[in-house]
Amino acid sequence: MYKQISSSQNKEIKHLHQLQEKSRLRRKEGVFLVEGVRETGLAIKGGFKLKNIFFCEELFSVEKLEDLISDLNEKPEITELSSEVYEKLAYRGSTEGLLALFESRENSLSELKIQSENPLILVTEAPEKPGNIGALLRTADAAGLDGVIIANPKTDLFNPNIIRSSVGCVFTTPIATGSTEEIIDFLKQKNIKIYAAALQASKEYTKVDYAGSSAIVVGTEATGLGDSWLENSEENIIIPMGGEIDSMNVSVAAGILIFEAKRQRSLQQ
Repeated sequence: MYKQISSSQNKEIKHLHQLQEKSRLRRKEGVFLVEGVRETGLAIKGGFKLKNIFFCEELFSVEKLEDLISDLNEKPEITELSSEVYEKLAYRGSTEGLLALFESRENSLSELKIQSENPLILVTEAPEKPGNIGALLRTADAAGLDGVIIANPKTDLFNPNIIRSSVGCVFTTPIATGSTEEIIDFLKQKNIKIYAAALQASKEYTKVDYAGSSAIVVGTEATGLGDSWLENSEENIIIPMGGEIDSMNVSVAAGILIFEAKRQRSLQQ
């Protein structure tokens, strides 16, 4: 028999709702909430510590729950929620009956483990929209990148919209955050060349060689990249446009650039 909560006015439920809404509270307490079976499984796979798990038995059976946590050495606290309480907390329209509370990480550059001797990394400067961050992480996962670095982030990585839009890739992708200056220094120390996506003094992206250790850097659609990136890049690169506008969605642009680098590297294997 598990602990049960059947009132949405319960203090613990109110607190969980605040954690979903307030990044300051997530940072202060060092925890975040995950919704969904796949996302929870990926957070466990990514080595995040599971503190509490909340389930609605009408949607997610005890058997499935016990199977999900069977391999954990340290079992989490488990709470059964009524369907009414669960629906109050559920962030998604289509839901699976599972919420999990994990301990967060700092995601500092010093903790970023780059395993490859010839890494390919994506850097994104000051992305504002959680949906774009999630899409960038999914692209990085699809390409098997060695890391994603976010410069001057506008939100914490455990924002529910980032978790949802990344489909849990935020937990399994090597990821770090830092200031532009810190990241440039980090890349130089690792002898990783910078290729900055820009409109100014740029070479067409297919005419640049990404065979060596490379960081592809993208900015926001509104403002592009800051001068520091352009001044420190090995080459500024551009995707030729055939329409009336001079920019595209940042995750689309990143995908084009990343997979060109992957294509070039595959030809040398």
